[in-house]
Amino acid sequence: MKYLLAIISVILIAGFTYAQKLTVKGSIRDSRTGKTLQFANLRVDNSTMGAATDINGNYEIKLLPGNYTLIASYLGYISDTIKITLKHSLDALDFELDKSPVVFPEVFAFPDENPANGIIRRAIKAKKERDKKLFSYEFDAYTKGVIKTQNEIDTKQTRFNIGLNFKDTSSLKVSGIIENQSKGYFKKPGNYKEFIIARKQTANFPSYLNILTGPRVIQNFYDDDVNFFGRNIPGPLADNALDYYDFSLNDFTYINNKSVYEISMETKNDLDPGFSGIIYITDEDYNLLQINLELNRAANPGGIFERIALFQQFSSFADSIYMPVDYRVGGLVNYLGIAKVGFELNSILYDYKINNGFDDDIFDNAILTVLPLADEKDSTYWANIQYLPYTKEELNAYNRIDSLTSAHQNFWQKFSPLSSKYFINDNYSVSAPLGMYHFNRVEGNTVRFDVNAINLFNNRFHSSLGFAYGFADLRVKSDLKFSYYFGKYRTFNISANVFNKLNILFGKSDSYRNLTSTILALVTKYEFRNYYYSKGFELNTAGEITPRVKLRAGYSSITDKTASTNSDFSFFSRHKTFSNNLPVLNTKINYLSLGLTLDPRKYIEDGYYRRRITGGKSFITFDADVHFSRGSFLNSAMNFTTYEFSARGLLRTFDVSGINFRFYGLITAGKLPVQYLYSLPGNINAASQGFSFRTLNIGEIVGDNVFSINIEHNLGNKLFKWLNIPGIKNWDIGLNLFFNAAYTEISDESKSLLTFPVKTFNSPFYEIGFGLGHVLLPFRIDFGWKLNHRGENNFRIGFNTFLF
Repeated sequence: MKYLLAIISVILIAGFTYAQKLTVKGSIRDSRTGKTLQFANLRVDNSTMGAATDINGNYEIKLLPGNYTLIASYLGYISDTIKITLKHSLDALDFELDKSPVVFPEVFAFPDENPANGIIRRAIKAKKERDKKLFSYEFDAYTKGVIKTQNEIDTKQTRFNIGLNFKDTSSLKVSGIIENQSKGYFKKPGNYKEFIIARKQTANFPSYLNILTGPRVIQNFYDDDVNFFGRNIPGPLADNALDYYDFSLNDFTYINNKSVYEISMETKNDLDPGFSGIIYITDEDYNLLQINLELNRAANPGGIFERIALFQQFSSFADSIYMPVDYRVGGLVNYLGIAKVGFELNSILYDYKINNGFDDDIFDNAILTVLPLADEKDSTYWANIQYLPYTKEELNAYNRIDSLTSAHQNFWQKFSPLSSKYFINDNYSVSAPLGMYHFNRVEGNTVRFDVNAINLFNNRFHSSLGFAYGFADLRVKSDLKFSYYFGKYRTFNISANVFNKLNILFGKSDSYRNLTSTILALVTKYEFRNYYYSKGFELNTAGEITPRVKLRAGYSSITDKTASTNSDFSFFSRHKTFSNNLPVLNTKINYLSLGLTLDPRKYIEDGYYRRRITGGKSFITFDADVHFSRGSFLNSAMNFTTYEFSARGLLRTFDVSGINFRFYGLITAGKLPVQYLYSLPGNINAASQGFSFRTLNIGEIVGDNVFSINIEHNLGNKLFKWLNIPGIKNWDIGLNLFFNAAYTEISDESKSLLTFPVKTFNSPFYEIGFGLGHVLLPFRIDFGWKLNHRGENNFRIGFNTFLF
């Protein structure tokens, strides 16, 4: 109830912004040269309201009618104060700042010590005093992200990862803009919550991508650790900053006749990820006033960014507590010289309320929630909030992209030959040529056509209908699926599947693509899969009973039938013959399913769904399922109960490295047909996949009682940097270590149903290995060794890529 009241209060606060506000805009300039000052601060006296100039030195602030004192300030200048009586909007209220005279301070330092270190030491002490005084705060924020590319982009049709330059990107054009207004809350020891009150974006971005706010994005350089790309990097005032960085006192600057230290910093070891550039610290109280930094090469993953520039300013609020008032980051992505993407992220933070206190119930597993009406705010709302002025290029981009919507896509973006589906519009797609054909020895040459509908009825309904015809088995296959989601965040759903299709034997542990199996069969006549026919239907429902617990239940009625080898076609290797397709138990099985998922991870409520946060911190999730089949109760041909459980997670070790693990267990009571047995995930020759047994073949080891664990430790490029081998240390070679173990057996009851001989591991099996690859490239070479149960493939090399 208290949490609901908190949300209502946020909505009411948002509603108050509809009270008619007036606009004050202008520029802040150097009084002598007339040059505009980038990112200068503008404050409303005796309030927590403020704004900042943009890269062109222009500002814009929204205020209710009344009397105000506006103060413009900038490092190296004396603040300019203007009093106004605001009755109507002002379009040209300009500030002119005079240079402040230099006042040389007395620099504190220990004997024989770099004077900058003494300043930093005092600044760290001041930071600790600040932290003691700061118990809670709330604030408003406006965030604008701008993407610049060589060509237009459309994230509704293609997958595109948004990264966020003060570096000149004039050769690129604005291809996307995201804006949002949010309100954030923080309370010690580490509680954080943010609400997105309003959001809008150019037409080529779906609204669910518009969550660029909060501590995942907006960093605070007062913190001990600043996070970039999943890595915690010591900040300039971290407790270990003096051990990690070299500081130098460059110069003195000033603001309002008060001295400010200008200090440069860089990591002591160029192989350590960190920052380089300038920070500014006040002389009187040793508070951090401004940072102007860049990420160094070691913090730049694979050198994909030509430059990442960072800028942040701080102002004093209640009890002389300095808080960030903006955050700006920009860069230019240059992926192997193939694609260039420029980005800028600009945030302003204002209206702080410090140590006022609020109810703990506002904090929950959702660290960010998009309010229900955030996407429906009209121009009246946006005209009354505090935001950063648009550049001419940004206004042109809105006009161009919003008017053209999807029409600006070029042919290759909309009809790429590598796509498996073509989007007719945002909600409907059909099969592309790549998804309309496949080949296997059962169906032969096969054509398939699918129609898909997604995000209908306010992103609640999804369905697909597919037909396939095999020219060798002369059968028509069909597959109809639909699902409907309930609840504010679509946390409950019902789904159904009616099918008459060709199934992959042990397909649950086979994650290779159909394209891979098709090419191998047609070119080399190597068929690593077996198939069987299935006809029937499934009904399922699932839902979150708490944010951490999800329950599911279902009923299935399936008739399975053996499939035969019907084709011997191949482009090459025609002298070879395909192996016979393995038989399954021809039977009809009806069964009930019950399942449970425990997921303690925090999440984002993006306005439609709850999206779990997977990066950064350690986590573990659990799944458990029971499948129950009885002839007397369910009219099934088989009597069995299976208990299936699994766990997966991440354990952070150091830097960005972490141990990913997966555990799987299956216990069976009763007779289990061969097609329901579990096979350890194996690989095809010269290939490998993550979380698989590298030295085993697909379908080689099976069981109805199975225990397996897969552990992979991704060390990234850290080891080679530590070894400090000239040349190699800068190649960004990534290292991945893996260990796999398993135990499998088949009960006597299930053995009686076997239609072909199978292998098991009646004593534990172990394998180890490692993989090498460049951190930017989507593939690596895996090397795996059997430690016992030796025979075939005791040592195996595999090419690991998502393309397989």
